[in-house]
Formats: sequence, C-alpha cells, structure tokens
Amino acid sequence: MATVNAKFLTVVAAALVDADGRVLLQQRPEGRSMAGLWEFPGGKCESGELFENALIRELAEELAIETDAACLAPAAFASEPLGDKQLLLLLYVCRKWRGTPRPIEASALKWVRPNQMYALDMPPADIPLIGLLDALL
Repeated sequence: MATVNAKFLTVVAAALVDADGRVLLQQRPEGRSMAGLWEFPGGKCESGELFENALIRELAEELAIETDAACLAPAAFASEPLGDKQLLLLLYVCRKWRGTPRPIEASALKWVRPNQMYALDMPPADIPLIGLLDALL
C-alpha cells in the first residue's frame, strides 16, 4: 500500500455502486471552491496516511457510512494541475458498505448511472473518470 507524496495533493474518492449499477455523487456546498458541482465522495489524504484508510475515514466523515479496505477496488486515477502542486485523484469502486449515505458535508446526494454523469457539472479531475466507469459498470 502506498502513502502520500508531498509534491502531490492526493485525493481519494469512491464510486459507491448500488445494486442497480448506479453511482452516488455528492454536491459541493456553498462557500467551498467549486460549489454546486457534483463529485465522487472522498477527500484529501493526510501525510503518511494509507490511501484506503483515508477513504474509509472520508466516507465516515462525509456520508456516515462504514466500509473496509477489502471492499475498496482501485479503479482509476486522474491528474490535474493545481497551483504549484499536482492534484492526483485516486478513484476506488466500492459495492459494500454499512449504513445509509447521508449528506453530512454536501448540499445533496444523487444516485446516477455513469452515462448520466456526462450531463452534470463536475470538477475537471472527475470528468475523465466517467467514461471508465461507464465501461466498467
């Protein structure tokens, strides 16, 4: 398992997939950068934190759900320049979790099929991941 590299802003995210093949997206709240955009739940890794542990922590903080590292399947990554750093977004697919997702740090949640994501306003780093999810799911 890998840890965070200081020259990158490493972000982990989950494509939570329900039994109908839909993926959960959350809407960024007002007052934050990129407010109103739809994104995969997740967040920044802390220095020295394992990626899977960071995602488990973020899902608990943002959605009040629990999962295990064994339920996180690495799916893809995206990269985007961000000031003097490089954003590295690591996307995992997760089909098993405990609890019902709630929008604790988001203004809304939405279950959508991957092909419906093309019509949504999403952050630049998330957009290249849509085609992959569409092909995988």
